[in-house]
Amino acid sequence: MARDQIDMTPIESRDELVAWIAAGAKPKRAFRIGTEHEKLPFTLKGHDPVPYEGRRGIRALLEGMRLLLGWEPIMEGEHIIGLADVTGGGAITLEPGGQFELSGAQVETVHHSCAEVHAHLAQLREVATPLGIGMLGIGMSPKWTREETPVMPKGRYKIMSAYMPKVGTLGLDMMFRTCTVQVNLDFSSEADMVKKLRVGLALQPVATALFANSPFTEGKPNDFLSFRSEIWRDTDPDRTGMLPWAFEDGMGFERWTDYALDVPMYFVKRGDTYHDVAGQSFRDLMAGKVASLPGERATISDWANHLTTTFPEVRLKRYLEMRGADGGPSARLCALPALWAGLLYDDAALDAAWDMVKDWTAEERQQLRDDVPRLGFNAEIRSRKVRGLARDVVSLARHGLARRARLDRMGRDETHFLDPLEILIERGETPAEYLLKKFHNDWHGSVEPVFDELAY
Repeated sequence: MARDQIDMTPIESRDELVAWIAAGAKPKRAFRIGTEHEKLPFTLKGHDPVPYEGRRGIRALLEGMRLLLGWEPIMEGEHIIGLADVTGGGAITLEPGGQFELSGAQVETVHHSCAEVHAHLAQLREVATPLGIGMLGIGMSPKWTREETPVMPKGRYKIMSAYMPKVGTLGLDMMFRTCTVQVNLDFSSEADMVKKLRVGLALQPVATALFANSPFTEGKPNDFLSFRSEIWRDTDPDRTGMLPWAFEDGMGFERWTDYALDVPMYFVKRGDTYHDVAGQSFRDLMAGKVASLPGERATISDWANHLTTTFPEVRLKRYLEMRGADGGPSARLCALPALWAGLLYDDAALDAAWDMVKDWTAEERQQLRDDVPRLGFNAEIRSRKVRGLARDVVSLARHGLARRARLDRMGRDETHFLDPLEILIERGETPAEYLLKKFHNDWHGSVEPVFDELAY
């Protein structure tokens, strides 16, 4: 979850909302890659949830990371809820159930992004291991019930927790029991944003299959390969999904603004206080007509924070977020930015990807998105299995990265980060199917070994 923005400039018109998003456009030479990933803390002894408080809790872990890194604490009242690297731009934040998130800095290459991930995981082990805490790279909590899962002391999550059951059946599972990896990428213009958004939406199910890694719930197989992805199908229809209107004529910054204006708010933050306005309209806030905040007008902060409460498969803020992948081991944390940077940051790859998907109908895209969480590589679109489609998509990304020709100190380009995905495609086996095979054979029907298999 992104950090809350602080910019109390008043908003007077819809045009200012549009302009705020449009200001994200930047020249290609300034394009960056921002990778975010979540992982699940667990006790090394017993594989139990880690509470916030206590000598061996999440607070102690954050305090230890603060001392190690020298980053600024992010506070909510008396609680430390994250850390900010004020020089490099990265941050560590907490998800509702204690999931530990690195929001990476905006960096130039996949090499930099991957180095950042590995450095973070090494630093985290240095602090967590003496506390008896491990970190699990998986898409869904494999063992604990929702009731057993700790609740982090963050005001926005209290409001969201109360609202979620009103609009879907799985929203609380999304909040408290899932982990993702996503990559944030730039656009150079409105037209560039639209093409990248459309390609990202159409091909997001391919990423979901490649990264599917959440087959267990409460100690048993849940009949899905990516239950995390399935959860999003019944979280809140107002703010999730494949956005069929994004493929219609007239798509642009204004259309996205109108969509976001129609998404009900969760909260308005003033000072350190989150005011519950769940279900009310941002338009009402702009007009000073929110009953619980009489006369209070919208600010840039309110708009920036509101945009973080939309959850479609690809999200537009001042950059594009690719949101379809389950969390997983470090090699796949590096593979996701490689996949999408290869596709979207090379013009020839982007054009070829668009040619691949431009004739798909909204119904076909939706069916693919609905089928992949259960079927993975065996889902089909136009009688073609996702496995074959994934092979073509990863090949396009590989050629895109080769043309980018961003080399590390050993003279390697970024293409080798795609190797884990190509291995999966050749095997014809998603990560979740590998785990299920282990569960039914070597693990003798227990999920306990996953805490060794997928620990960082």
